[in-house]
Amino acid sequence: MTGELLSLFTPSLRTLKLIPSSGGRFEVLANDVVIFSKKAVGRHAEPGEVARLMQEKLGIRPMPTEE
Repeated sequence: MTGELLSLFTPSLRTLKLIPSSGGRFEVLANDVVIFSKKAVGRHAEPGEVARLMQEKLGIRPMPTEE
């Protein structure tokens, strides 16, 4: 997921931190906005879900991908 976020949102990201925790906690925050919380939804994020939620909650567009 980290690689996906970096490849899609590099121009919009100043920093990206991974902070280890215990108890199965998994949260993604951006600008103090909770993007995804495993505790809140009771499951792991699906592939591409965090990137989609970043677009929706922050209004940022991903970089175009080369095909």
